[in-house]
Amino acid sequence: MTDNEEKPQRPNANYKLSKPDNAPIDENDLHYHYNRENRLAKAPRTVQELYDRKPARFSLMRPLVSSRPMAIMFFTIMILCATLIVFSLTGRLSTSHSLDGTRLEIKGIKYEDMVIMVVRKTLKKKAASVYTGAVDVAVSPAVKTEDEEYPVFYHRIFFSTAQEEEYRFAVPFDAPELVMVLQTEKSTLQIKLKTE
Repeated sequence: MTDNEEKPQRPNANYKLSKPDNAPIDENDLHYHYNRENRLAKAPRTVQELYDRKPARFSLMRPLVSSRPMAIMFFTIMILCATLIVFSLTGRLSTSHSLDGTRLEIKGIKYEDMVIMVVRKTLKKKAASVYTGAVDVAVSPAVKTEDEEYPVFYHRIFFSTAQEEEYRFAVPFDAPELVMVLQTEKSTLQIKLKTE
C-alpha cells in the first residue's frame, strides 16, 4: 500500500456515534440493558424454576441417595455392615471359643508331614469364676463318612490363673481339616478347624 492510495473508510464513518459531553440527558432515551424480570420472563421454564425454588438445607443423606444407583449402593453397603455386625456379635466371624470362663483361639499349622496345634488362652474380663487345672485334648482328622476309621491323638494341657497363656503341640498326621475336643471337669468343647 502506498501513501497516494486512499484508505478504505469504515461503513459508519459518516455517522455521529456519540453525543457531546455537555448535551442534556433525557430519561426516556436511557435504556437499561439488564432487567432481571424481563430476562426471567423470556427464560426457559427450568431456569425460572431454579430462581423460584428456595435454597435447600444441607443434608448428609441427600447426596448419598440422590440417584437410583447411588441409593442402591448406599443400601447395599448398609446391609453388608449390618450383616458383619450381627455375625461378629454372634461369634461366627471370630476364631475364638469359650470354655469355662476362658477364651480360646485355636490354630492348626501344617509343618512337613504333621500339624502343629496352637492354643492361645485368655481369661475373660467379666467371668465370675475361671477354670484352672487339667484340660484333656483329643485331635483327629475330620471324617467324611461314619464308617471310616481315623487316628486320634490325645494330649493334656494345664490352665493356670495367668491372664494369657499359649500352648503348642504337634499332631502326628497331616490333614486339611481337623476335629478337636477339649474337656475339663465341668464341660466339653468340640471344634472343627481347617489347617493353615
